[in-house]
Amino acid sequence: MYLPAHFAEQRPAELQRLVQAYPLGTLVNHGPDGLDAEHIPFEFDAGTGPLGLLTAHVARANPLWQRCPTGTPVLVVFHGPQAYISPNWYPSKHEAHRQVPTWNYEVVHAHGVLAIRDDERFVRGLVARLTRRHEAAEPQPWRMGDSAPAFIDGLLQHIVGIEISVTRLVGKSKLSQNKEPRDREGAAVRLDALDHAELAQAMRRTL
Repeated sequence: MYLPAHFAEQRPAELQRLVQAYPLGTLVNHGPDGLDAEHIPFEFDAGTGPLGLLTAHVARANPLWQRCPTGTPVLVVFHGPQAYISPNWYPSKHEAHRQVPTWNYEVVHAHGVLAIRDDERFVRGLVARLTRRHEAAEPQPWRMGDSAPAFIDGLLQHIVGIEISVTRLVGKSKLSQNKEPRDREGAAVRLDALDHAELAQAMRRTL
């Protein structure tokens, strides 16, 4: 990833926050047929290992878990907020006309080593944790106990767990840091109006 110094995000807590806030990761791997990618929601435990542990599950029918055995190096890409930035949003553009369009975004690359966890206890616990987290905002959160045990038991047989021990986290926050503060604020105001509040807030944190 091209990483100019002014866009590099090196704060561990911020990298971990982005991974936890945007858990759908793109798992990139290199198998016998070349590069491939899977899009998987992950659970991230920042306190396990030197840089954290990612856990997820895939369908048993997905060849990933057989194509990439335990010990396979992988990359997981997590995308945070992103949006197009018009030069018209920068006050300085209207004075000197020396601005061009761009795209702002936040992203984290998690490098690590894959491990296959093909056991029912692991996947049951993982599914329970993912469900509790993502159902927490519902008025009546769904639980595995809402379904018949035999139904859940059958479904669990059709998934396989994976773990990724994170060895390196690389972050990029492209938030117009190379622009004047008034231009960053001008773009943030327009992003708010276009319902991109999270990206606007991220840009304001650089002011």
